[in-house]
Amino acid sequence: MTSLDGSTILVTGGTGSFGRKFTEIVLKTAAPRKLIIFSRDEMKQHEMRKDYPDTSDSPMRYFIGDVRDLDRLRRAMQGVDVVVHAAALKQVPSCEYNPFEAVKTNVVGAQNVIEAAIDAGVKRVLAISTDKAVSPVNIYGATKLCAEKLFVHGNSYSREGGARFACCRYGNVVSSRGSVVPAFFEQQRNGCITLTDPRMTRFWLTLQQGVEFVIRCLGVLQGGEVFIPKIPSMRITDLARAIAPHTPVKIVGIRPGEKIHESLLSEDEARDAVELDNMYVIVWRDRPWAGPDFPGGRPLPAGFRYTSDTNSAWLSVGDLRALVVDA
Repeated sequence: MTSLDGSTILVTGGTGSFGRKFTEIVLKTAAPRKLIIFSRDEMKQHEMRKDYPDTSDSPMRYFIGDVRDLDRLRRAMQGVDVVVHAAALKQVPSCEYNPFEAVKTNVVGAQNVIEAAIDAGVKRVLAISTDKAVSPVNIYGATKLCAEKLFVHGNSYSREGGARFACCRYGNVVSSRGSVVPAFFEQQRNGCITLTDPRMTRFWLTLQQGVEFVIRCLGVLQGGEVFIPKIPSMRITDLARAIAPHTPVKIVGIRPGEKIHESLLSEDEARDAVELDNMYVIVWRDRPWAGPDFPGGRPLPAGFRYTSDTNSAWLSVGDLRALVVDA
């Protein structure tokens, strides 16, 4: 956590689930000079300000703004050292129905963050991505894949000693906004759980784990990496049993843009990735500012892929029940 001490940090989409947990952890474990919450919803900022006030002796600052607005981002990033880009449209059905809006926020917004960070002299910029970006089958995943490419190759636009850009990519987050967990709890009260496909598996982690992973990545990024945590998988049927063991289940069929299993690292990407004890790192080969190798990384075997159905680590029904209760 000491990599953030004395830094001015800006979080786009900072009033979301990730941003609130990031704020909580950073204020407990580090001593930032400023922690700037950049988001477009004044009511969410008002509610967040009650828990994390921006009084004169507080590092908290709140900026109303949209990542679609490059000028506002440039203003917000003045004097900023570190940016965590978490703003996104991420609900799959909503993005499928509003694809132009998804592109404006997730793709054009990513470009704006990169350009504003370069112009403002920000040192480290980390974008939050998703397993949906691997071999995408929906507009959300496609826009996040595009955003990843922009961040990796955005390093080419930065001068020597200037901003460095990287991504972290992880799976489903327990009880985040739009998660299946609150939906299952609501369905339990109504007397029937609906599953799209009983074969479905997903990567799973808590908000705490996601934030800690992001902070860890901020400490080691050189520019051009995609960081992927080693996390367990879960079966959707086990999650339903953990939440509502005695509630009838109805199979409704897979939705458009949905996968049976997710991937965090494809076989093709694995050729350019290395393994560390707690993560995988995809390393862009042409990195004149940092060199082609990531410190301590071990090459992956031919044919390696990291998918939710072939994972070696699994959460049991009991594990899942404990996670959703704690969340």
